[in-house]
Amino acid sequence: MPHDLCAARDAIRGGTLTPETLIERSIAAAEGAACRHAFTLTTFDAARAQARAARPDSPLAGLAVSVKDLFDIAGQTTAAASRVLADAPPAAADCPAVARLRAAGAAFVGRTNMSEFAFSGVGINPHHGTPANAATAALDATPRIPGGSTSGGAVTVAACAAWAALGSDTGGSIRIPAALQGLVGFKNTARRVPTDGAVPLSTTLDTVCAITRSVRDAVLLHEVLAARSVTLARRPIASLRFGVPTTLMLEALEPEVASAFERSLRTLRDAGAHVEDISLPTLAELATLNAAGGFPAAESWAWHRRHLAAGAERYDPRVALRIRRGEAMSAADYVELTWARRDWIARTEAAIAGFDAMLSPTVPKLAPPIGPLAASDEAFFATNGALLRNPSAINFLDGCALSLPCHAAGEMPVGLMVWGAARRDDAVLDASLALEAALAPRRA
Repeated sequence: MPHDLCAARDAIRGGTLTPETLIERSIAAAEGAACRHAFTLTTFDAARAQARAARPDSPLAGLAVSVKDLFDIAGQTTAAASRVLADAPPAAADCPAVARLRAAGAAFVGRTNMSEFAFSGVGINPHHGTPANAATAALDATPRIPGGSTSGGAVTVAACAAWAALGSDTGGSIRIPAALQGLVGFKNTARRVPTDGAVPLSTTLDTVCAITRSVRDAVLLHEVLAARSVTLARRPIASLRFGVPTTLMLEALEPEVASAFERSLRTLRDAGAHVEDISLPTLAELATLNAAGGFPAAESWAWHRRHLAAGAERYDPRVALRIRRGEAMSAADYVELTWARRDWIARTEAAIAGFDAMLSPTVPKLAPPIGPLAASDEAFFATNGALLRNPSAINFLDGCALSLPCHAAGEMPVGLMVWGAARRDDAVLDASLALEAALAPRRA
C-alpha cells in the first residue's frame, strides 16, 4: 500500500495501481472495526463511480477523501453530527471546498463524525458514538480519544479508509486529532479557503483545511482547497531559524510529550538548524482576553440561540453549556475583543518576525482513554482546555500552523506544531517539509 496520497497517485499514473483497486481497499478499511463510529454516512457506490471517472492526471486521481459532517454536499443533509439538524433539507449544491475537491478528482467515501457543532477538541459525540483513536489501538487496547473536532476524519485517514480528510479548525480541530493520531494537519490562514456552505462555529476563527498522511500531501490538499499554487523554496534544514516560545506552550507537558519534543529539537540542532528559545509574553494574555468565552461563544450563540430556544434538550449538554456563555457577552464586549485582538496580533507578529517559523508541542498530552472523559464533566472540560491551549493561540493570531508527528516508532503519537503569522502558509509548509525529512530517520 502506498504510504501517502502522492505515492498512490504516482502509482496510478505509472500504471502499477488503478483507482478502482485503491478505492476498494479504502472501502474495505472503512467497513472495518477501526472505523466504527467514524462515519455518519457512507457513500461507497458514489465513491466507486467517482474513482472510475477520475482522470489519472487530476490532482487527486480518484482517491478516497472523507468529508466532515460540517460541509454541504449536494443532495446530502449537513447535520454537524447533531440531532438538531438531522432533519434539515439536503444541500442544494456542494460548498466551495467540496466542489474544489470534486473537480480535483476526489472520491468521497462518506461524511465523518465529529464533536457536535465542532465545539470540542476531545472528539466525544453522544449521538453517533465516539470513534476510538485508530493509531493508539495498535499500541494499547484501551480505547482512547480521537481528538476533535475532526474526530472521524482523522480516524478515516489513520485507518486507511481515506487518503485525506476535509475538516475545519477553529481552535485546533484539525491539528489536535492529527497530533493524537500521528498524522499531518495543516491549518492555513483562514481567509485562504471559503467557509461558505459550512455550519459555522466562529465566523472569525473558522478555517477550512485537511488532515493528511504527509506534509507533501498537505501541500497538495491546500493547493486544491485554496485554489492557489504553493511556492516552495525547499530550503535545507541547516538554513532555517526556529523560535521556541517558552511562555505558556511548554507548561504542564506530560513526560512523553516533553521527551519527544526535546528529542526533536536536539535532532534539528544536530542537523544544523538554528533553534532559539524565546519568551513570548503575549501568549500569557490569552486567558484573560478570552475569559468570557471569546469569539466562539459569542458567534455560536448568535447562530444557535433560536435552535436552543426551540429544543435545547436535543443538544449535547456540554456543547450547549459553552454556546450559552455567549449569551452574557454584550455588543460592547464583542467589539472590544475585536480591538484587543487586532492589537495582540500586531504585537505578537512583531515578536516572531525574525524567525522562519515557530515550534511548539501541538498539544501537551497523549490521547487519554475515552471512558473517564465520557463519564465526568470535570475530566472532560479539563482535558478539552488542555488540548485547545496551544493550537487555539494560532487561530487567535489569524496565523497558520502544521502539526506533524515527532514521536519515535513504537511510542504514542506526539505532534510538533510549526507555526507562523497570517499568509506565511508557504513558509510554514516549506519548513515543515524540511522538518519532516530531518525527523524521519528517528521515526522509522
